[in-house]
Amino acid sequence: MRKFRFVNGEYYHIYNRGVEKRIIFSDQYDFDRFLQCLNEFNSVKPIGSIFENSFKKGQLSNKITKLVDVVCYCLNPNHYHIILRQRVDNGISEFMRRIGTGFTQHFNIKYRRTGVLFQGKFKAKHVDSNEYLTHLSAYVNLNNKVHKIKGDMEFRSSWKEYLSPSDKTHKLCSSSLIHDQFDTLDEYKNFSLNSLGNILKRKQLFKEMEELLFD
Repeated sequence: MRKFRFVNGEYYHIYNRGVEKRIIFSDQYDFDRFLQCLNEFNSVKPIGSIFENSFKKGQLSNKITKLVDVVCYCLNPNHYHIILRQRVDNGISEFMRRIGTGFTQHFNIKYRRTGVLFQGKFKAKHVDSNEYLTHLSAYVNLNNKVHKIKGDMEFRSSWKEYLSPSDKTHKLCSSSLIHDQFDTLDEYKNFSLNSLGNILKRKQLFKEMEELLFD
């Protein structure tokens, strides 16, 4: 894959899978831990480990300078997709380095294993147009349906967050970056479902595309 420099304000499709296509999310706690990594490691000021950060919660400022905007995500049992917008120089690289290190450490301790967990360094593609961005958001938000994965215990995605943008309880994504391009929430929902329908009609093409993405 051609290497490129991440540019502030630009959008990127970030993805990776388990080494040897292994399962990287074995239960709900693993999904939750990865989402915790997405949330807590998104700070210009290093936090150390998540364990260390748990002792600092009362001391943290409400105004944390973020490395990236998390636009949307989908975590499938053996791979993930995330759309990120870089906010500061080297933001994406540092963010993903922390996540890769932190989650691998969690996984290896929990399952009493050693060695790498992911298939090399994360992969990235530049999202070079707004049309591409909106369709990609549908592809990522509904990626479990692309793979026909069923059940909330089998995947986690930001789709539910996109359908309830006013719910601040578990807000992780900067969904307004997508929502603001549509007049209503239903308009985006219908757009995404129609986009999914087109993906499923061309399932073999998208299967081949994903295989190429992970090469």
